[in-house]
Amino acid sequence: MTEGFPSTHNEAHNSFVGFQASDVHDSTINIVPPDASPQKKYEVGVRCLEEGLPGRARELIWDAITHNHDGPQIRFHWALAMLSKRAHHDLSAEERRQLERTRDVVQGYAEDKDWKPGLQVIFDLLALPGKADSETAAVLKRLRDLAPPQRDLIVHHLDLVLTSRTKATLWAEICELAKAGQFRGDRSLRVRYYFEPDPIGARTRPPEESTAFRYRPRLVAWTGLFVVAAGFLGIAALIAQPLTAIVELLIALGTGFLAARVGQRWWHNKHRLQAKEGELGQASNQEPVLDPTRFPAAPSPVSAGGGTPAADGFTSGVRKSFEHYFGEYLPNELARPEWLAHTAGIRAVLSAEVAFLYRESRISVDRVNWLIRYLARDAKDRHNNGTLFAHRQRYRTPVTTKLACVLALAVLGATSLAVTVTAATGSASALHGLLTLAVFIGAIGSGRRAASVWLDIRSEEQRYAEETQEYHLRMYAREEEFQRWKEQLEAIRPSDAEMEAWLSHDKVLFTADVLRHHQLTWYDIIAHTILTTPARPYRRARRRGGPWRYSRYTLRLFLATRNGIREISTEVDFARATRPGEQRTNYRFDAFSSVQVTEDNRIGYEMALLLSNGPARTIRIKDADSHQLEPYENARDLSQINLDAAGFAHTFRLLEGIAADGKAWIERNNADSPPPADSTD
Repeated sequence: MTEGFPSTHNEAHNSFVGFQASDVHDSTINIVPPDASPQKKYEVGVRCLEEGLPGRARELIWDAITHNHDGPQIRFHWALAMLSKRAHHDLSAEERRQLERTRDVVQGYAEDKDWKPGLQVIFDLLALPGKADSETAAVLKRLRDLAPPQRDLIVHHLDLVLTSRTKATLWAEICELAKAGQFRGDRSLRVRYYFEPDPIGARTRPPEESTAFRYRPRLVAWTGLFVVAAGFLGIAALIAQPLTAIVELLIALGTGFLAARVGQRWWHNKHRLQAKEGELGQASNQEPVLDPTRFPAAPSPVSAGGGTPAADGFTSGVRKSFEHYFGEYLPNELARPEWLAHTAGIRAVLSAEVAFLYRESRISVDRVNWLIRYLARDAKDRHNNGTLFAHRQRYRTPVTTKLACVLALAVLGATSLAVTVTAATGSASALHGLLTLAVFIGAIGSGRRAASVWLDIRSEEQRYAEETQEYHLRMYAREEEFQRWKEQLEAIRPSDAEMEAWLSHDKVLFTADVLRHHQLTWYDIIAHTILTTPARPYRRARRRGGPWRYSRYTLRLFLATRNGIREISTEVDFARATRPGEQRTNYRFDAFSSVQVTEDNRIGYEMALLLSNGPARTIRIKDADSHQLEPYENARDLSQINLDAAGFAHTFRLLEGIAADGKAWIERNNADSPPPADSTD
């Protein structure tokens, strides 16, 4: 078993299904403060480009350029951002003029071996439509002669700009790069960590405030009565028989001190053991109720759906998570059912504590699973080393202590009676004897009360000291585990650039399989686009300021050929990069009537393809995420980021153009493509 995941479980033996929530990772690497330098804006822009957000990238890099942070490397990345996930006809007139001006500016840059040649190749590729085969071959040679970083970036980001003949020439190399990179970086293991939520900080049960001060007035009162009564008896005995009284009083003081010393230990151990066992016994009956004086009832937050208290679901999830992880971390030579039965009380106490400490609105169990795993592992380790029920050993009173206490009390009682008899012999008066007896009875009663209150006070003070020490030890251990898990998570969690690269490789290999299955070449393709959308059920997560990433995607490939449109879709398990099957749809240009996009704050973005000979086909582009906004995030900006990452803009323009122009769209968009020698479409 690999520690730490999966945090969502679906196991037949206990029917435990975790939450599949949306998570936003706390990250500031792509946050640009208002006073950021041009260099900082450029760096963030390059990261956005790597993460599949060319729209955000070109804004930031162009901002840096306009503030005099310029050069061939900066212009190279800006040109890639301008063309990434876009076809040439997606550019506005102003953007085309910016590219032309940049081409002129490039001539004035100092010569270097990487960035300026890369920029020149980009502009050469843009000028290829309509050129002769010899010129195409020359440009491709210059492309292949570039250093791998620049060459691979150009091929990746200019995917929709490259002509059919250029794409056909480079396709084998593109597929080889995709195969080599699809599982690079231990993808199958690390993708799962991307969807692990950021853990919430360490917390532990605080000690109950000491109540010893409440008993002190009673202690003073009963002690005062005892001192008066005992003083009367002692003085009367000293007057009657001084030597005998001194011996008896010394014995009484000695045995009293011994009884108090060992008796207090016995008293404390007995009550602490009863409290611990009572807590476990109550919890083992599956009714783990915390002391209301220590944990006052908190108001139950209402879930986003309304009506149902979120805390109830959270508490249930915590209990199930404890059961799952205790079933995962098994001690030596104990089967799962035995271990779960053995730890029923412990699990219930811990789950009640965790549920109370973290019972907050919109907090998922996944965020505290790190603590539950730690507690389950700690219970296993303590069982193996014999300290799981350490309180039973800690609060076990030795027989010698009990015997010493009983003997001391017996001697104290006998000596006290002897002192009383000695005091009574000081006078032959019957009244004096009756008074002495009454004082003796009063001394016994007040002494017993004073001793009881004193024992409660000492036990309470000791309890508070012990729990305070335990609190600090628990907090230290939990904070240490929290930091360990957080560092491990950050170290192994893939970056957005890696997630985008893996998704890009999946798209390439999916496209290659489709072309091979339909026996098509790039010469047969007039235009193409891939739309990436979430596939339910999924887990999703994102870094602050970044797009949503999904555990399951739907890749929808649209291929425009001379005789119509082919639409092929498949679902991808992103961690495993597996595609269980495909769905294929073909329609003629004249059957494709319009494209409509709707936005709903509760649903998200949907695109409807309207066909003249059938019902509309609705495609969910993205789910609503306004309720997942972080502070300082804008709902409109976040939607644009996610649409940009999905490749929505190019897909919409392509389908909108086909719907508007029909087959005439071919003549407008295919001036650069020669007719195929043998079309199979």
